[in-house]
This record gives sequence, structure tokens and C-alpha cells, in this order.
Amino acid sequence: MTPNQAWRSEAVADWERRGVYRTLLGWETFTMDLAPTGAEEREPLLILHGFPTSSFDFHLVLPTLNANRRVLLLDLIGYGLSAKPDIAYTMNVQADVVQAFVADTGVPRLAMLTHDMGDTVGGELLARHAEGGWPVEISRRVISNGSIYIEMAHLSNGQEILLGLPDERLTGTVPDDGSTMKAALTATFSPHSSVDDAELAAAWELIAHHDGHEMLPRTIRYIEERRRNQVRYTGVIESHPSPLAIVWGADDPIAVVEMATRLKDARPDASLDILRDVGHFPMIEAPGRFQEVVLRALA
Repeated sequence: MTPNQAWRSEAVADWERRGVYRTLLGWETFTMDLAPTGAEEREPLLILHGFPTSSFDFHLVLPTLNANRRVLLLDLIGYGLSAKPDIAYTMNVQADVVQAFVADTGVPRLAMLTHDMGDTVGGELLARHAEGGWPVEISRRVISNGSIYIEMAHLSNGQEILLGLPDERLTGTVPDDGSTMKAALTATFSPHSSVDDAELAAAWELIAHHDGHEMLPRTIRYIEERRRNQVRYTGVIESHPSPLAIVWGADDPIAVVEMATRLKDARPDASLDILRDVGHFPMIEAPGRFQEVVLRALA
């Protein structure tokens, strides 16, 4: 834990106690390197979260994923409990930090589970791996709801507003009660989902930590970068030789389910699990079903 912390809710404080702050490339980065709670039967799993949330997205499924394998998680720079510097956020920055984290753990072989922006960070890592720039063995991959085919994405009004702002920190008075962000997150859930208000409160708490809500016009630039570099990111998501599983919430209003079927068409050997009555955050909306299909994919 880091000194001089601000107040934490019980859920976030408990999450923080399970992790370790590492200085990676000069930034304080919240990380978890969790030993399996039972017999270790599988290779380690690296989990990469999305925008605008954090690794806390996976807290409901972590006990199951962690039962028989080591699990590595981190809050990417600009997210969650990690540092939120006033910089231009790029996939190179995020991939550099992930590489430094994995190198620090000494893990030589791993599986990957990615979601949302984490799919894009994962794409950059896969591209580096294919080019010989990331010296680990990637055993298999699970990809979940993210705008991997950006021209198919139905961006929300909030995302469009943020992208219309200058790539700089918000200044002046910024609403900090979280109501707008919580409503925006709720809008990505399936209408059939019932998500506890505490989940939304924790998500907002982690977004606003270190005044991260003021950095949203900067962190969202990954969408523009994805547009510029889709051939690199999605190309290698499709072509990397490691076994691929696609797990998708069918009711995602942004990363629509047709993206999952298009990826399946591009990669016929991949498995495809479409979770009915689930939206953009399957690990939160349907943790039982999500962890079941992920475990099967990772086995």
C-alpha cells in the first residue's frame, strides 16, 4: 500500500490490500501477482482491463480464475489506483508498462485474457511478440467485448463528446459526484442485467482516484490510435498462432456482437461463446457464465 492514501470504500480498500505498488518505467503502478489458491495446474494468466475502468472489473471472477493458476493483473497507467500523469496516453506506453510488469514477475510463459481497451493493448503486445520484441511464450488467448473493428463500433454520446475535446486535462470545475459516469457505464449493460449499485460506486471511485476523471479526454485517445493502427492491432489478433477464444456479451451497444462473429470468420479455428442477455461487461453482469466459458477456453 502507498502512504498518504485518500479515503477508500471497503471494497476498494480490500482490493488495494491484495496488490503491490511497483515503480514501472518511473510510474507508480498498482499490480497483483497472485499465487494459485489451490494446486497449480495451469500456466499463469495475464489480465488486461478496459477504458475507463480498472482491474477491479475482474474481482468477481478472480477467485475462480485464480484457483489453479497464478494470475497477473495491473491497473494501466491513467486508470484505477495507478499513477495518472498528464501525458499523451498511447498503446506503446501501456504495452511498455505491461512488459515491464511481466518482466518484473519473471513469468516466461502465460495466457492472456483481455477486455475492451485491453484488447488493443494486447494487440500491440502480440505484434511485438510476433516481431521478436516480447520474449515470452503466449500459450493461448481469450478476447472479450472490445472495439477490435473500430468502424463497426457504435460509440456513445459520452465517448464522442470526450473525443471532441482537446487532448488535454480537463480544467475548471468538473462534476465529481459520479452520476454521469455511472449512468454511462449502466448504459453499456444489457437491459436484462442487474448490477449492484456498489459495483458502479467502486468503478467511479477508481476512475476519480488521483482526479482521473479529469484525464478522460486524454485516456480515450486510444480510440483514435486504434483507427490509425487497426491493421497492426486487429491483424495480429486475427493471425497470432496462439489458440484463440472469443467470449462476447451479445447485448453490447458499443462493441456490437457482429465484431465477435467477424473475428470468428477471420479465425475459423477460434472458439466463440456469445453470452445472451449480457452487455459490455460480462465479468460484472454475468460472472458465473463468464468464468465458466473462460476456464473452458483456458483449459
